[in-house]
Amino acid sequence: MKFTFTAIILLILIVLFGCAEAVEQQTRDIITLKQGWQFQKGTHPEAVNPSFNDSQWESVTVPHDWAIYGPFDKDIDKQEVAIIQNFEAVATEKTGRTGALPYIGEAWYRNTFSLPNFDNTKQVLIQFDGAMSEPEVFINGEKVGEWKYGYAYFYFDISNVVKAENNSIVVKLNNHEQSSRWYPGAGLYRNVKVIVKNKESIEHWGTFITTPIITQELAKVNIKTKVIANNPKLITTIFDAEGSEIVQHETTTPFNNEFDQNLEVPNPKLWSPDTPYLYTAVTRLYSGNNLKDEIRTKFGIRSINYDRNTGFSLNGEVTKFKGVCLHHDLGPLGAAINISALRRQLTILKDLGVNAIRSSHNMPSLEQLALCDEMGFMLLAESFDEWKIPKVKNGYNLYFDDYAEKDIVNLVHATRNHPSIVMWSSGNEVPDQWGTEGVKRAKWLQDIFHREDPSRPVTVGMDQVKAIMESGFGAITDIPGLNYRVHLYEEAYERFPQGMILGSETASTVSSRGIYKFPVEKASMKQYEDLQSSSYDLEYCSWSNLPEDDFILQDDKPWVIGEFVWTGFDYLGEPTPYDEFWPSRSSYFGIADLAGLPKDRYYLYRSRWNTKEPTLHILPHWNWEGREGEITPVFVYTNYNSAELFLNGKSLGIQTKNKNGTPQERYRLMWMDVKYEPGTLKVVALDDGGNPAAGKVIKTAGEPHTIVLEPDVNIIKANGEDLAFVTVSVVDENGIPCPTATNQLNFEITGNGTFRAACNGDATSLEMFHLATMKLFSGKLVVLVQSTEVAGDIQLTVTGEGLLTATLNLLSEN
Repeated sequence: MKFTFTAIILLILIVLFGCAEAVEQQTRDIITLKQGWQFQKGTHPEAVNPSFNDSQWESVTVPHDWAIYGPFDKDIDKQEVAIIQNFEAVATEKTGRTGALPYIGEAWYRNTFSLPNFDNTKQVLIQFDGAMSEPEVFINGEKVGEWKYGYAYFYFDISNVVKAENNSIVVKLNNHEQSSRWYPGAGLYRNVKVIVKNKESIEHWGTFITTPIITQELAKVNIKTKVIANNPKLITTIFDAEGSEIVQHETTTPFNNEFDQNLEVPNPKLWSPDTPYLYTAVTRLYSGNNLKDEIRTKFGIRSINYDRNTGFSLNGEVTKFKGVCLHHDLGPLGAAINISALRRQLTILKDLGVNAIRSSHNMPSLEQLALCDEMGFMLLAESFDEWKIPKVKNGYNLYFDDYAEKDIVNLVHATRNHPSIVMWSSGNEVPDQWGTEGVKRAKWLQDIFHREDPSRPVTVGMDQVKAIMESGFGAITDIPGLNYRVHLYEEAYERFPQGMILGSETASTVSSRGIYKFPVEKASMKQYEDLQSSSYDLEYCSWSNLPEDDFILQDDKPWVIGEFVWTGFDYLGEPTPYDEFWPSRSSYFGIADLAGLPKDRYYLYRSRWNTKEPTLHILPHWNWEGREGEITPVFVYTNYNSAELFLNGKSLGIQTKNKNGTPQERYRLMWMDVKYEPGTLKVVALDDGGNPAAGKVIKTAGEPHTIVLEPDVNIIKANGEDLAFVTVSVVDENGIPCPTATNQLNFEITGNGTFRAACNGDATSLEMFHLATMKLFSGKLVVLVQSTEVAGDIQLTVTGEGLLTATLNLLSEN
């Protein structure tokens, strides 16, 4: 084969450009330390020695929550306290407040790692996305640093203590009793990363992207980039979501080691919950003509505005927050981060109609933020549950003076490029709301947020509304966030200068999925012998209220800019109203339960929030043997205004929402005098012309007969982490769901998958999540099937005594 001179030159150019591209890919290496960890609880100072033999320790992968494997025990972190937030004056025994899981004590992790392309021109950082808690980090036997806050992101420069091969890393953690108000998790529950880059490079978390000017024709994208380099040159290229280049900008003029670039994006596609469009900025740093570093940053083009006359606007459109609060645990997985579990949560919330999330009461995970960007959720990023004055003896109050500023700086720098974040929160229900010192702390913290990010406002979740009106605490906060206290909204609005109120935490209505209590009536802190709460959604806490009280404020007061419901999902710990009763060990607040299964309340919120799809939901179930002839009210949650109810073919009348009636009559359709008889209950929704528009039927079921399996996905990734969530239920021989079934089920997985966990959503269950057996609760539970690193078929088999066995085939792919 002969080559022309032109072809040879072209070939040389291809090779050269190919090599250049290869060099660009090697400007930095990010090693996520997932595999190879050895773990042991207890006190092991000898483990710091790199030559220590840890072969007898447990082999684990990270993220890892060692306490989620239990067992549940009422004596774990038993707190004798009076909960001020609950208006308690006398201390009582709280057995499940932190989930009754064994998270207290020391624990140690060990691993080894090697560094690609390492030499004395490199800088090496180790980053922890979250370590619970008080981490101390040792590299090759030397302590390189420590942190305190278990929810904080932090990093250390370890360049001077590492070598190319076989580096030893040891992490000591220590969780104290009475250090939390909920289950905090334990261990290296978020990712650990080693970053290898040139010493001449872009600073860690040193890029800040904003979009200060947006029109239909163009958007100004401002990118500030901090660098350490000699004779630096910065080239930034913006790509659209399809990977096409939009614009490029080159500069050689930094100011105090920071470049400030402005790039024009024509005809910008705006990020919003409905259209979560993402661009990518690729920033390359040169020293002279030598490429030194390259980073890729996803961002969205969007504008936010908080105005006393119009409230909150996103991209120029007035928008109300339809938000939920989320704790960080993932139910049966505990605190250990898992992307597929997070994605499932957000998918459930998207169907609910949620457009915003509050990270309660701590820094959100980086994985959650990336998913919120991608799937379209605004986020209120919260920082602390405590400042200087304690809520719990060994809480953040111990670290506040030394760490508060450092923690906020890391929070902002690590997350500020996420378009999903539209507001910061410096605290939640802090006792510092009382007195002048608290006002000074609030101002100090807010100023730190403003200094690090002038583009977003700051709120605080405030529950002492009378106090903050008197002290000025509420007046100096950018966005006054009120937790509950709906009866004080009007007064707060009149007294605060901001011209708006945010429901930073609302409702705290309690219910147990599929459990109904009689008589049906409103009740505060109602308790029952079975330690459950009624799913008629009329029970709430002493400090809180029912959903409709907040709906009215959202609908009737334009100066109320939205709400964040407590909570989107049940979480481990805080089993109000059963804080003093064992075996309650998880919350009842969730719109969905601990397994992620929707409660009835889910459909009440969906009927208001999901404006794209119809909602028609009927409750309670219709299996009430022994209640024949007794009053059994029927509620319907729907976005239709009217509906007709039929029992065994007989009309029980039409109900219509009544804006002038009670709060419940305004938002629910209720037939309060229905007398139970077994059979068929049917609701027919009517359009505004009185014509049938949709229908829903529930029937009395017979004995449980057959197991039914419904996966959220049929194909998972063969990466050893991905999960399929399989809802397990039972039906009678006619295929009618059995809503009261409590059968004990057993799970077996064969093929290229493993059993990860199970959860039934019962706040009183002491069955361990990781054992392959569990009782149904209200006829349902969820099984988590995890992939291996080998692609192929997976088979889940579920059995139960007296039931027809069910088998489900899944597939894992590379």
